[in-house]
Amino acid sequence: MDKHTDSIQPMAWRDNKLVLLDQRQLPHQQTWLDYERPDDVAKAITDMVVRGAPAIGITAAYGVVLAARHAWNIAAVNWKQAMTAPLAHLAGSRPTAVNLHWAIYRMTALYQGLPDNESPESILLKEAQDIHQQDIAANHTMGKLGASLLDANSVVLTHCNAGALATGGFGTALGVIRQGYADGKIDHVYADETRPWLQGARLTAWELQQDNIPVTLQAEGAAAALMATGKIDWVIVGADRITANGDIANKVGTYMLAILAKYHGVKMMVVAPTSTIDWQLHDGAEIPIEQRPEHEVTMINGVQIAPEGIAALNPAFDVTPAKLIDAIVTEAGVVLSPSLDSMKAIRGN
Repeated sequence: MDKHTDSIQPMAWRDNKLVLLDQRQLPHQQTWLDYERPDDVAKAITDMVVRGAPAIGITAAYGVVLAARHAWNIAAVNWKQAMTAPLAHLAGSRPTAVNLHWAIYRMTALYQGLPDNESPESILLKEAQDIHQQDIAANHTMGKLGASLLDANSVVLTHCNAGALATGGFGTALGVIRQGYADGKIDHVYADETRPWLQGARLTAWELQQDNIPVTLQAEGAAAALMATGKIDWVIVGADRITANGDIANKVGTYMLAILAKYHGVKMMVVAPTSTIDWQLHDGAEIPIEQRPEHEVTMINGVQIAPEGIAALNPAFDVTPAKLIDAIVTEAGVVLSPSLDSMKAIRGN
């Protein structure tokens, strides 16, 4: 299974270009788009060609490579100064996913120490590729750690897409689900459709089908009734930002699931790499929440489904308090009943 699932990757470096799998076209078309300019990479992130916090971070790292190439070509020994504007544009492409800023910071720290009179591209490319491969390795580690928390014959519910498509490969929440299924601990998966971009319907359902993992799609409004049947053992989701006290920002609707899970005695697991933790933020109230265009709610595939002129609220994420979470799984370890104190156990790793 591992070999197959690692073959699903949303980005690659080919022929000296960044190529991205256009996730807006899935599951009906698998279209790869080429990128050679950092501003185009920023637009691809904003426009949801690539999405998912770890995948955005990896894409941004490759975007820095392209920025360095462009800066060297136009400015030579002044290439570092020429990096400022494209990297600022890249950093502003989506505000909530902290992996974006983490990757840019890591790449910037590296290039700042490089000589002014040599092209930085090859060194930065190796760093971006290391970030990519380290993410895949972290996902496999999280998969094993998360699966170890599951009982045999578990039935789980997931929201949005935290799979191979949202990462470098294998996935965070879906990495746990993949590993749990391989270990014989998961019998069935329910996937929320996830309005308005339908990542659950288009991406998660497709990924699980590729691995022949039994999956049932549902409207997220059906989650309460499903939990009331007693069938669900765990809700397993990813995260786009985790604060120092264990609050998490994830795809809008996650908070609702956490409240429902607490009421129905269903356990809540959040799976994300340590690069998703923003230690500078004390709690979830400090997380910037991206507000996306109204037409994503009022239209589907360019077709108006709501009355013309109607206002629409479209936050991309919501914040789930740590007290509603049973476990946060990272590659550095598992935090049970996350809090400001318990989160410190993984901070030094």
